[in-house]
Amino acid sequence: MTQKHSSPSITPVHIIGGGLAGCEAAWQLVHRQVPVILHEMRPKRMTEAHQTHDLAELVCSNSFRSDDSDSNAVGLLHEEMRRMGSLIMQCADHNQVPAGGALAVDRIGFAQSVTEKITKHPLVTLDRNEIQGPPDPSWDKVIIATGPLTSPSLAQAILEVTDQAALAFYDAIAPIVYRETINMDVAWFQSRYDKVGPGGNGADYINCPMDQEQYNRFVDALLSGDKTEFRDFEKTPYFDGCLPIEVMAERGRETLRHGPMKPVGLTNPRAPYKKPYAIVQLRQDNKLGTLYNLVGFQTKLKYGAQAEILRMIPGLEQAEFARLGGLHRNTYLNAPQLLDPTLRLKAQPAWRFAGQITGCEGYVESAAIGLLAGRMAAAERLGAPLSTPPITTAMGALLNHITGGHLETIDAGPRSYQPMNINFGLFPPPDEPVRSSEGKRLRGPEKAKSRKMQITARGKEAMTQWLAEQDGFNLV
Repeated sequence: MTQKHSSPSITPVHIIGGGLAGCEAAWQLVHRQVPVILHEMRPKRMTEAHQTHDLAELVCSNSFRSDDSDSNAVGLLHEEMRRMGSLIMQCADHNQVPAGGALAVDRIGFAQSVTEKITKHPLVTLDRNEIQGPPDPSWDKVIIATGPLTSPSLAQAILEVTDQAALAFYDAIAPIVYRETINMDVAWFQSRYDKVGPGGNGADYINCPMDQEQYNRFVDALLSGDKTEFRDFEKTPYFDGCLPIEVMAERGRETLRHGPMKPVGLTNPRAPYKKPYAIVQLRQDNKLGTLYNLVGFQTKLKYGAQAEILRMIPGLEQAEFARLGGLHRNTYLNAPQLLDPTLRLKAQPAWRFAGQITGCEGYVESAAIGLLAGRMAAAERLGAPLSTPPITTAMGALLNHITGGHLETIDAGPRSYQPMNINFGLFPPPDEPVRSSEGKRLRGPEKAKSRKMQITARGKEAMTQWLAEQDGFNLV
């Protein structure tokens, strides 16, 4: 552990976990002059999913999803985080790669950028050792941001304090293909509806078309392919937002066509009048454009079957894989029962939790909760007023979901709480009926779009007002 200079009058806050949430929490603290000791067990102890020693390594997709702050909930969360001085958004913007309307990043460049900023900050001390068992009792303020891959010894210590069983699910990883091995005589570049996003040009995805016969053969192969099996005590539910493709196929032959393989908003330039029956999309995974990941193609297929089946996709017949798909177990708390409104453990208020271990799902959501945890810990350490964002903001809506605002009763069973991405269902409904500029009530798609824009406009206004009331506690 390398000690760095810090203010002698301020006791450090300990953060366990150097992922997106832990790094964001550290950034918020040190930029308010609160020193941090960041504990990250890698590389001394690696996880099943990580491949590097970098902080904030992305182990699944390289996408932060939509960057549209006017009609998308995660896009609104992006904007709020930027306005709150987010390190993760700063590094994501700096390492973005084309991805239509989404914000996707060069995963290696992104992690290296976060690592450099954290390790070079004079108020951060990085400890590369595993925390075995409960945090040291002398640490009066701890943020536990160990994510879905929390080490078994720490997870057990948390369970002993809470006297409850943690929930778990399996999260699958999508394969990554070398760009040069994709047959562009079959595939083509296009974003859905030609949408132009950050760093993109409207032709940011590689699209591989399938006719009905090819699609049915592919589904049959998924259903019969050799898969990773689990013992009875290991069987836990998947997160519906990250289902393996073979699990989707098991839910119905047409499920994939209404999910990651939906053939909408795309036109094959070689057959413009013949609509593909299904389409597989690949998204750029690094800044050089040499790697592409199969969008929505998380899988638990064994490696041999996986490569064989994926090469059935037109355009990928000769594909070479930089990484095949995999599967890892995610663990999260029954947060509404265990955490208070400021993310502290009710049974042990010195411990505050952040990131996916709280039950939020997604890179951006994890970082957002890390941001809030860091602000809250800084406010407590400095004796500043502790204020949380309004529920009408994306940050406030997500925090409200985690800390129990969505539950009808505090006695709801643990199965009632499931991992959740930010979405418009977490926001209070608009105050007024959705109407057109002429005052007429809207219906159908127009109503849905107008409602979303009404929620985001209200959220932006609420965030502006809340930030203005923070009495200089925001980042400059």
